[in-house]
This record gives sequence, structure tokens and C-alpha cells, in this order.
Amino acid sequence: MRYFGLIGFPLKNNFSINYFTEKFKQSGFHDHIFENYPIENIDQVISIIENNKNLDGLCITIPHKISIIDYLDEIEETAKIIGAVNCVKIIPNQQTNNKNNFKLIGYNTDAVGFEQSLNSFINNKTNISKALIIGTGGASKAIAFVLNKLEISFAFVTRELSNSHKNKNSNIKEYTYEMLDEKIMKEHQLIINCSPIGMFPNERIAPNIPYHFLTSHHFAFDLIYLPNESLFLKKAKEQGAKTKNGLEMLHLQADKAWELFK
Repeated sequence: MRYFGLIGFPLKNNFSINYFTEKFKQSGFHDHIFENYPIENIDQVISIIENNKNLDGLCITIPHKISIIDYLDEIEETAKIIGAVNCVKIIPNQQTNNKNNFKLIGYNTDAVGFEQSLNSFINNKTNISKALIIGTGGASKAIAFVLNKLEISFAFVTRELSNSHKNKNSNIKEYTYEMLDEKIMKEHQLIINCSPIGMFPNERIAPNIPYHFLTSHHFAFDLIYLPNESLFLKKAKEQGAKTKNGLEMLHLQADKAWELFK
């Protein structure tokens, strides 16, 4: 038997289980099983691996995409640049620098999924030169990596400015929600919600941005896929903006993870 799983907290949906179970079925891998491991503290990950000897891979979600890095033996170059990991390959019976008899290698498949989904959404429009990234968690790091690659400048939107923002030598640009005005919103044609704000079961809330400054020239992308249309997307659509949720990105990053696990 080969086991795979998802770690995060809380785990409120069964996308990964359903997705991988169907993949296993389609591929004829009847000895493959996918399970959820809801852990609040990342330090529980080692005991999960030790207690599941046939565990070959883990998908990583909120809030562990950054903290998992401290437990890895290797990290693939793209994930290293991004600074976040959402996929871990477990290689048993490997000599490592720690006391464990297994090797953990980290990857980031969020970037692949987002880039492909974004390109189909904006259709490679060259007039999109600036983006706002709402949230500063692990997912936002993959989005920033892709925007850099596509030469779309960006700024983070957060509740409080970080120490990086206060450092004059830092190239990280940030705004608080209160700083967003008509000029800033007009300059940034692409708005990406990387925060969990509005995710089921809290679908009645949305990031507190000035939606009334959005126009038909804006593109709103929400990494949330449950509900299908978040309040963030509804409010953006009401102003004429084009909208897209994170379901396609989720499928694309999972496809990439499956390639790594096979």
C-alpha cells in the first residue's frame, strides 16, 4: 500500500481526498490511499510520518506552507526562491542529517497552477502592468514569484505594514487597507486575493478594499474556490471587473503534485 495525505488546519473540505482518490482509480492504482491530517502545530508532522510507514507524499496547505520548511532535508530551487512549500515527497530508508530514517524534499506547485490559470484568465494582456496581492501568507509568495516572472509589478495589501516595508533597502511594496485610494486602485488592474477571507463557512465576508473604484478594466482573481463565487468576486463583478476563482489553479497544482508523487 502507498499512502498520501494533506496536512493543514482546519481542513474543512474534501477536495484533495476526492481528487487523488479519483486519480488513483483512473490510473489503476488500487493500493493507493489519500487521507487528511488536520494538525494545528507543524511539529506534529514528524510523528505523522513516523506513525505511517507507507506514507510517500504530503500536500501542504494553510497555515503550514512556510513553517514546513524547517523540517525538510532538501528544497527544490523554485520553492526555495518562493519561500513556501505545498508539496513534500517522502523517501524512506535514506540517511539524513537528522535522526529520522527518511528524507523530506519540498516543492511548490502553487506557482505552476497559478501561472497557467492566470494566463488563461488575462489572456496575456500586456496592458496589465501592476497587481495588488491581498494577504502575505505562503500562497502569496508563489503568486509574487509568478508576477515577477511575468514582469507584472505588485504590492501587498495587509492589515499592518511589516518591518520589511519600513526598511528603506527593501523592494517589498505594501499598502494597508486604509491606504488604498482611487489612484492606487486605478493603477493596479489585477487584484488577487491570497487570504482566506471569504472562504466557507465565512462566505459573508470579503477583503475590505474600496470596490467602488474597480472598473471593467480590472481583473479580480480569488484563490478561494469554496464558495464558487466569493463575496470578493461578487463585489468586483458588480463594478464590471472580470473575475475568476481558484478552482482551476487548485486542479493544476494538484496535477503537478501527482506528477511528483508517481
